[in-house]
Amino acid sequence: MPHRHIAEARILEAIGVDYIDESEVLTPADNNYHIDKNDFKVPFVCGCRDLGEALRRVGEGSSMLRTKGEPGTGNIIEAVRHMQKVNEQIRQVTSAKPEHLMAIARDLRATYELVKQVHDLGKLPVVNFAAGGVSTPADAALMMNLGADGIFVGSGIFKSENPAKFAKAIVTATAHPTDYSLIAEVSKNLGNPMKGIELSTLTEDQKMAPRGVE
Repeated sequence: MPHRHIAEARILEAIGVDYIDESEVLTPADNNYHIDKNDFKVPFVCGCRDLGEALRRVGEGSSMLRTKGEPGTGNIIEAVRHMQKVNEQIRQVTSAKPEHLMAIARDLRATYELVKQVHDLGKLPVVNFAAGGVSTPADAALMMNLGADGIFVGSGIFKSENPAKFAKAIVTATAHPTDYSLIAEVSKNLGNPMKGIELSTLTEDQKMAPRGVE
């Protein structure tokens, strides 16, 4: 069975990377198939916009999930939407009767075993980080309060006026997401954040969130 960008993934594994982001970092090479991540030793992180997409990636062997968002935009709205959607669907699965889980699995296009796992645990079977548009300490705190297990930040730090201070402030906000006095304190004198991009100005080719959706 052909897979998306499997040669790049094998090269990254060979050079000893800590993990591979299938949804964003690897070059799209096959619109129909995702990599069988169970066949790799290196862990994979994959983006998800809803519970069905999350469980399909876990079924393929993903060790970690993240919201897709729109990276490099400084616009948090997509990451918020994805996290809320996943959490809403988890609540629906958790409150469902056991005899309804097979139908839910069919609708989500996920395996019954993974849906039952979510039902029994009340959460995803792997961690789910927030990513895509996180650019301020307040963004990080918001996503943690929405149920993220952690935060991925790239452009939000490196495209800010003072990357070192922004990084430290975002780490503090992630670790103490409800200590708003502390977050306010570490947010002082940070300089300008990265320049935000309105999502409606992005062309379809520029958008990352729909990438890798089958």
